[in-house]
Amino acid sequence: MSNPRSGFGLIELMVALALGVLVVLGMTQIFSSSREAYLSQRSSARLQEDARYVLSKLAREIRMAGMFGCLSVDRIVDAPTVFKTPVSWQRGVLRMISSDVALQAAKPDWTVVSDCTSFARAYPGARSFLAPGETAFPVRELFYRHEHGQLKIGPNKAVLLDNVAAFDVSFGVAGTAGSHSVLRYESRLVKGSSLRSIRIGLTLRDRAGRVKDQVYQLEIALRNRLA
Repeated sequence: MSNPRSGFGLIELMVALALGVLVVLGMTQIFSSSREAYLSQRSSARLQEDARYVLSKLAREIRMAGMFGCLSVDRIVDAPTVFKTPVSWQRGVLRMISSDVALQAAKPDWTVVSDCTSFARAYPGARSFLAPGETAFPVRELFYRHEHGQLKIGPNKAVLLDNVAAFDVSFGVAGTAGSHSVLRYESRLVKGSSLRSIRIGLTLRDRAGRVKDQVYQLEIALRNRLA
């Protein structure tokens, strides 16, 4: 009597191949989904980091807008006209006259020299010579522009950040001259003395389209009362 041969038949082989294909497809789908999730999270984190950098830089400069030293701007001799309006927003351009607290290597636009008691004078550019008892306050004129999907800085329009879908500025104004609380936000600043804070809106776009446009907002209180 002969023993029957053992092994896989054609049907068993086809079933095994089909199951193998299903397992491979399932693993591929899981890997692809995991990879897309990772790339999306990385893109979102990159946008968040870019927004944090730009907004923190803006916050430092906005807080010092209108700061010209120890004395008020009305008491500064030879103060340029722009000192009267240290913050403006027009046609996508944010302009600020801000004290250079970061000690930038670039030459300041003006230097206010004061004895912090009764005398203050504005000089163009840097001022190295100081009399005893005088203090120098470097002042810069800053520009932020939103053009062609980029946020640019300075009169030379150096690119600060790419993939900017929107850049908005609004002004928090008080109801009365003596009030410190913000009554409302306006898109146009009419009276500088009523300004209490500035709201920055920044919308960033992922170039690869892995995440939706990310919107970031920051409200910055001014330290200095603007005339």
